[in-house]
Amino acid sequence: MKIYTLHAKQSLPITLEEAWHFLSNPKNLKVITPDYMGFYIQSGSDRPMFAGQVIEYIVTPILGIKTKWVTEITHVVDNAYFVDEQRFGPYALWHHKHFIKEIDGGVEMEDLLHYKLPFGFLGQLVHPFLVKPKLDEIFEYRKNKLVELFGTF
Repeated sequence: MKIYTLHAKQSLPITLEEAWHFLSNPKNLKVITPDYMGFYIQSGSDRPMFAGQVIEYIVTPILGIKTKWVTEITHVVDNAYFVDEQRFGPYALWHHKHFIKEIDGGVEMEDLLHYKLPFGFLGQLVHPFLVKPKLDEIFEYRKNKLVELFGTF
């Protein structure tokens, strides 16, 4: 069983409160997701983030195939971090930690994602040319979108 890791960091010239206000609002996930992903929140984004919150999405990650994705926010510490875990969707495992901390002149945001693909060996075969490049592209889009929204550090 192969578990993959994606680690990303980004600094932004905003306050901790501004960063938390944006990142902890589930509706803003659509803002930082590429349009071609067909991202649509079906339910669960009607209140501020809390532990136990279940959010249902429809995404179209590849080949125009619509996929239902259900995540649960399992941990929340205001102005510090939250964790989302997939309950139903395209991955065999999805555990995504989002950290933010104050630094000189702004905040540092850090993502630590652990994921496992379905289909065993077949999933591992497609990872390097299909899944990893797609995740890298999505996280690069997010990084650029956050710079567009909040400026560069």
